[in-house]
Amino acid sequence: MSTTALPQTRAEWQAALASLPSSPARIPAFFFAHGSPMLATSSTRSRFGTDSIMAHMGPSGPLAQFLSDFGPTLLDKYRPRGILVFSAHWETAGERLVTDYGDSNPLLMDYYGFDRELYELQFRSRGDKVLAQRIVQCFKDVGQLARTTGKLEPRGEDGRGFQGPGLDHGVFVPFRIMFGEVFMDVPIVQVSIDASLSPEKNWAVGAAVSKLREEGILVLSGGLTIHNLRDFSSFSPANATKPYKDFHQAVLDALTSPSTDALLSLPRHPSFRLAHPRAEHFVPIYVAAGAGLGDKDKPMEGRVKVLSAVYGAVTAAFDV
Repeated sequence: MSTTALPQTRAEWQAALASLPSSPARIPAFFFAHGSPMLATSSTRSRFGTDSIMAHMGPSGPLAQFLSDFGPTLLDKYRPRGILVFSAHWETAGERLVTDYGDSNPLLMDYYGFDRELYELQFRSRGDKVLAQRIVQCFKDVGQLARTTGKLEPRGEDGRGFQGPGLDHGVFVPFRIMFGEVFMDVPIVQVSIDASLSPEKNWAVGAAVSKLREEGILVLSGGLTIHNLRDFSSFSPANATKPYKDFHQAVLDALTSPSTDALLSLPRHPSFRLAHPRAEHFVPIYVAAGAGLGDKDKPMEGRVKVLSAVYGAVTAAFDV
């Protein structure tokens, strides 16, 4: 399918968002592009050195514009009683960790080298201990280890990373745009993805919480469809080379395919390791697919809707 047939402009993605069903028995699950701290900067210059990256991924770019439309649509159409969010920035091996903060979710500034203002960002939200326990039980029901946590836990691929929990920047940066800097109406609980970065294992992570969509819980899973910090040109369509754009097209083709095979096989695409030297920003798409579609062996034709085909920052709904 041609990229041009999918929403890339504000008018096009607003139409796609408007077409989502209102108040369904099961809220769709979503993979969304969570961007970077540059979404929240007031600077007009990119720390990555090219203005085209700022124009695409900065606070006035198409991703920021999409997120500002995406959040209100979710609240209006689904009126969720809770939000369960997964982020590319929190991985755990062998078990899922579930935040269990009550009245106030702390923030984890899990980035470095940015301007001071980005360490002063605010996003006020609350957790829900009852919802956290319900999520843990969903994992236990399917034989997956899970526990709640409000203590310091290692983050990162080898345990040497930032400490948490606390909503990481893959949550609070986009959520500030989606829901405002103060968002206390709906509780937010974050869950770790599987550190194996296996598409199948992360699909199973999502499938474990699929039933919550029938209980008024909005499941969001955030990452990016292009993420190569070794090559900053990858973040802008004005600079990205053909292999990156080929992979972007492959993602859109897979999401509009009738079979899950195309989606699950994307890590074998010739440009996958260029687009994702490490796969943590891509596997959240499998968490969302599992949460929305359940069984990975069932056809997905007609059940997936691309809401934004913006280069490198695709957003899709599963089970529409």
